[in-house]
Amino acid sequence: MLMRAAVLTAFHEPMEIREVEIADPGPGEVRVRIKASGVCGSDLKAIDGKSPVVTRLPYILGHESAGVVESTGPGVTGVRPGDHVIIAMNGPCGGCRNCGAGRFHLCSGPARMTAIMGGEPRVTLDGEQARRFIGIGSFAEYAVVSEAMCVRIARDAPFAAMSLLACGVVTGVGAVLNVARVTPGSSVLVAGCGGVGLNVVQGAVLAGATTIIAADVAEAKLKLAERFGATHTLVPDDLPRQVGEIVSGGVDHAFDVTGVPGVLAAAFAATAPGGTTVMVGSPPAGHPVEIDPALLFSSRRLMGTQGGDAAPRRDLPMLAAQYLRGRLDLDGLITERLPLEQVNEAVAHVREGAVARAVIVF
Repeated sequence: MLMRAAVLTAFHEPMEIREVEIADPGPGEVRVRIKASGVCGSDLKAIDGKSPVVTRLPYILGHESAGVVESTGPGVTGVRPGDHVIIAMNGPCGGCRNCGAGRFHLCSGPARMTAIMGGEPRVTLDGEQARRFIGIGSFAEYAVVSEAMCVRIARDAPFAAMSLLACGVVTGVGAVLNVARVTPGSSVLVAGCGGVGLNVVQGAVLAGATTIIAADVAEAKLKLAERFGATHTLVPDDLPRQVGEIVSGGVDHAFDVTGVPGVLAAAFAATAPGGTTVMVGSPPAGHPVEIDPALLFSSRRLMGTQGGDAAPRRDLPMLAAQYLRGRLDLDGLITERLPLEQVNEAVAHVREGAVARAVIVF
C-alpha cells in the first residue's frame, strides 16, 4: 500500500515528504497506523550524518511513536487490529544470552540486530529500499514492526503523550529507576535539561529524591526543570564546587544528559564518595573522558545506559499508569504538535532548544 513519509535523502538537508510503498506485515509482524511521533535528538544526529546506524540513504527517521494496529501477519497473537500501542525501541527476542539474563535492552537476537541497522526491507521509494530508523521509521503514516515491539495501552490514553514514553521518558526515568536505582531521600544532579533530562528530573521525583539539582546553560530549561520537580537550579561554571555548596561533599547520584565529555567528568567529580554517575547522553565516539583516578578510590561508580535499560513490556505500562494517575507529567513536555508536512520545522525547533518536545501528529 502507498503512504506518505518524511524521507532523508541527503545528509545535512531537510527531509522530503514523499509517497512510498509499505509492504504487508510478514510472520510475527504488525502494521501500525502512526498517530503521533516525537522528534528526538537521535533523529537530529542522523540528519547530521553522525548516527552510527544511519549510513546508507534513503532513510525514514522517527522512532518515538504510538498508534493503532492496522493489520497483523501470520503467527501474531499478542495484539489485534484496533489495539492502541506504543512502539518500543526494541523488541527483545527472549532467547539470546542477554535476554536470558534479564538484560532485555541489550538483546542481541538476529531480529534486533537487523532492526538496529534499518530493519527488513518493508518500505520502498521509487523501487529502492528505504531503511527505517531502528526498524521503525515513524515519520510516516504507517510502520511495520515486530510484534515484540508493540506494547498495548488503554484506548483513552492520548497518543501524543504515549509516544513520548517510547524513548525520551523511558530513557530518563529508566536511568533513575533501573540504572542508578535512586532511593528515597537521595540527592541528585541532572546536567542537561532538554527532553530527556526533564524526565531524569521526573524520575528522581518518582524515586523519592529530596534534593534535585538541575544544571543547564539555558535559563528557560532551568525554569522547566523547576516545573518538573527540581529543588535547585544552576548555570554550570565550576560544577563540583557549585554542587558542593548545595550538598556538602557532593550528591549521591549524578546524571549527564548532555553528551559532552567534559560535562560527564564534572558530573562525576560532583558526586560524594560511594556516589553513582550515569552517562545518559552519548558523547561522540572516540572522544575520551578524563577522570581523576583518585576519585575512584572512594568507590564512586561511572555507568552507562541504553534507553534507560528498559524492559518494554514491564516499564512502558508502568509509566503509562503513572501518567494516567497524574504522577508523571507528559503533557507538559509537549511544546508543540505539528503535522507531517512541518517535520523539518519541528526538527529546527528541537535543534534551537526552543522546545522540550515537538510531536508530529497524524
